Amino acid sequence: MFYEIVSRIVVVMTTVTAVEAPSRAPRRPALDWRLRFGALSLIWGFSFLFIKVGTEGYAPFQVTFGRLFFGTAVLAVAMAVKRERLPRGVRTWGHLAVAAFLLNALPFSLFAYAELSIPSALAGICNATSPLWGMALSLVALSEDRPTRVRVAGLGLGFLGVLTVLGAWGGFQGLDAKGTVMALLASLSYPIGWIYVRRTLAGSSESHLSLTGAQLLLATAQLAVVTPLFSGIPHHVDAVPLLAIATLGALGTGVAMLAQHRLVSEVGPTTAQMVTYFIPVIATAAGVVMLGESLSWSTPVGAVVVLAGAALTQVRRGS
Repeated sequence: MFYEIVSRIVVVMTTVTAVEAPSRAPRRPALDWRLRFGALSLIWGFSFLFIKVGTEGYAPFQVTFGRLFFGTAVLAVAMAVKRERLPRGVRTWGHLAVAAFLLNALPFSLFAYAELSIPSALAGICNATSPLWGMALSLVALSEDRPTRVRVAGLGLGFLGVLTVLGAWGGFQGLDAKGTVMALLASLSYPIGWIYVRRTLAGSSESHLSLTGAQLLLATAQLAVVTPLFSGIPHHVDAVPLLAIATLGALGTGVAMLAQHRLVSEVGPTTAQMVTYFIPVIATAAGVVMLGESLSWSTPVGAVVVLAGAALTQVRRGS
């Protein structure tokens, strides 16, 4: 779900490792990267449907905890297979704890709560605003990321699309404000977390897998504390929602993060980030077809405008 942010963090976290690692002949992947790209788009696109189904049987914090638990389990297996160890150093763990909150615990929980009252399709479209928030924040927080006319125009166009999705021209009729604001705040949390990671962990010599595994472990620990306090412990097992949560965690969080890392390493962050533009479409189609969600004309039209604006914000000077 945090597709573009994951791509950037992969580049930041692996810069030192890539330089210092001895050169080895690249291993030919079993599947063409285009097939893996399509699979990743589907996995993340359906994540919003899995959240919606999960909340039908469990409280939002329980959904998030289950998601993180199963995602961490996948990363733990990957680390064991590759004989990776967890990072060392109190400073690194402290920064990872903040990153875990901003990139996992907080946005995952906000999306789960948001989908109690808004369609999964709308949540998926709100998630597509992350590049817009990232562009706006980077102008303030990252001195080296200077604006261009095209990128500023993309920012304005993107937020015009957000207003269209929310039905501003019709007075926001039928809009659940609380759920929508939660979904937008979740999408805002991702670039805040990315900027924090960029400022604090860019020079780490730990591997991406080690850092990501530790980050998910910390996020799981955070939810392990919060969930019993605010949601209690489930007194019964609801099979279908539990299966949705397990799939969301194992595929949408664990496997997807590993697949995205491989794509970034293989085809570069620019190509890998193109998955951004497929996820809202898949999320919308899944919500309408499989959950029977209804959409007004402004939702798909606004989504197209949001994605166009997001694409423009990624245009770099001289490209």
